[in-house]
Amino acid sequence: MFNKIIKRGNRKSSRGDSAEPGARPAAPSSSSGGGGGGAGGAAPVTVNHASRASAATPSSPTSPHVAPSALATNPAAGAASPPLLEPLPLLRDVAAADRPGLLLRKLRLVTAIFDLSDSLKHPREKEAKRQALLELVDYVQAPAQAAGANAPARLPDHVQEALVAAISANIFRPLPPALHESAAAIDPGATPDDEEEPYLDPAWPHLQLVYELLLRYVVSPDTDTKVAKRYVDHAFVLRLLDLFDSEDPREREYLKTVLHRIYGKFMVHRPFIRKAINNVFYRFIFETQRHNGIGELLEILGSIINGFALPMKEEHKLFLARALIPLHKPKSVGIYHQQLSYCIVQFVEKDYKLADTVIRGLLKYWPVTNCQKEVLFLGELEEVLEATQPAEFQRCMVPLFKQIGRCLNSSHFQVAERALFLWNNDHIVSLIAQNRGAIFPIIFEALERNIQSHWNQAVHGLTANVRKMFLDMDSELFEECQQQYMEKQAKAKEIQEQRESAWRQLEAVVAKATGDDMVLVN
Repeated sequence: MFNKIIKRGNRKSSRGDSAEPGARPAAPSSSSGGGGGGAGGAAPVTVNHASRASAATPSSPTSPHVAPSALATNPAAGAASPPLLEPLPLLRDVAAADRPGLLLRKLRLVTAIFDLSDSLKHPREKEAKRQALLELVDYVQAPAQAAGANAPARLPDHVQEALVAAISANIFRPLPPALHESAAAIDPGATPDDEEEPYLDPAWPHLQLVYELLLRYVVSPDTDTKVAKRYVDHAFVLRLLDLFDSEDPREREYLKTVLHRIYGKFMVHRPFIRKAINNVFYRFIFETQRHNGIGELLEILGSIINGFALPMKEEHKLFLARALIPLHKPKSVGIYHQQLSYCIVQFVEKDYKLADTVIRGLLKYWPVTNCQKEVLFLGELEEVLEATQPAEFQRCMVPLFKQIGRCLNSSHFQVAERALFLWNNDHIVSLIAQNRGAIFPIIFEALERNIQSHWNQAVHGLTANVRKMFLDMDSELFEECQQQYMEKQAKAKEIQEQRESAWRQLEAVVAKATGDDMVLVN
């Protein structure tokens, strides 16, 4: 009789939870294979989760369940009572033979997902989950210290499977709408503000512990990659990459560290990770042009590129040409340009023959009307030229200095200044001096125009210094270029006078033919 009353109370609690959403244990990811069945003889309790996605109902065939060893309800509390987490002993307080079972129960406990945007809902349950996460982090980092001297050096396979499943249940979730998407939903004509504060996920206090648990699991010397690769597989990596679009910079920082560690430890995943990052870049460049984690992915790649062996594989050269160089195209390049520039320079330092490819790629995507991007490009160009050898420089110097000449004459003083600062670099000056016969005639006209007509005094002074440098470098060539410039100016003036004379003659003929006084506007 007593058992019937208890079961009836459990059923009432399940129905009541759909009216008062509390916590749900998220289903394990398909890549992890689940975390094991429940313990105990009572019926499982269904707990719903109020989130951005539609909440699961108890009658749904896909509703997740948690074993009563981790979650329990109070039958005397009525239908509106929240789910209660059953207290579990500390790992150090149980016998070594019972620890794997206790670990599984704690992992099922931390699988429960709470709405952390409301601090008043289920505070005890949230604190119990936090304490369990802290204990698991310590245990994975140093099993012997956390659980006693008799603790096993390596986690059993089924515990690793449950661990990755619990981590997946917490971190793999629908991301909230981006700020620009929210603004567009309210006002289709709205544009995102670059100065807006970044979104901070209210669930971060728990998410940070979950990421720390994943990081400790990956970097632990006791983690056997032959076993762990069954759970940290390709699907797991792809879902990690999807999370890089999170607007919370703290989460992206953890993701960067975790993915980098996975790349370093799981050698079997390396080609797949590089290809997956490529695909993220392709989609960003050619489809969306919106992604929050491009800078973090480039930081990972900077370290990866630094470890490339020589001679460089064709795969890596194609990655440079098809992904990294086109990343200069999007309008938001300023957000991740520092990391992108580092990756580009790493390629040139690894293989100097790539300098021509990089410089021509920069010229291809050189901005026309965006002066701030031009300043960034000029800074990157200087770093690339520092690693460029004379033979590669000669291949691209003519189109390169035509573009630099246009920058020298820019009406935006920062662009003109940054272009003139190239002559402060000794290596670049050396390359120019070795090829001055081809470069002087291209640059000389731009310098003379600055001297004669640029509005900014600082640009005037820098231009005079560069002009004097050319004169000291080769006075005969300087005089020859000056003579050619003067002849060109005289010829241009003569052509202009001829054009004006022809127009006057035409106007006179028209006036004579019509007999009317014409008003001429010059």
